[in-house]
Amino acid sequence: MQRNNTRKLGGEEERLAASYLKKNGCRIVEMNYRVRYGEIDIIYTDGGTICFGEVKYRKSEAHGLACQAVNFKKQRKISRVSDYFRAANSLSEDHLYRFDVIAISGKNIQWIKNAFNYIR
Repeated sequence: MQRNNTRKLGGEEERLAASYLKKNGCRIVEMNYRVRYGEIDIIYTDGGTICFGEVKYRKSEAHGLACQAVNFKKQRKISRVSDYFRAANSLSEDHLYRFDVIAISGKNIQWIKNAFNYIR
């Protein structure tokens, strides 16, 4: 039962992040983009840039900051999934891309643009 509650809460936080991004001028392209190798929580455009967003939530900072939860392994996985998205949508390497983290701690939202670089 814990897994279902965690998944439900994750979905709520992802919707909250999407709403926040829309209010800040972004256009949501896709939510929960999944391929065999993993998932990207939110794909959106910010101006002319395609952004791959990872949403992290912490009820409190007792177990660390939400933004600290996107470690190297997770960054590499998001990078790999972004390759599939770009290929599936015939997007060239010349396009502008960015990897962001939307960190939610309690009721505070922190949008970290360019949180990490693409990892091969």
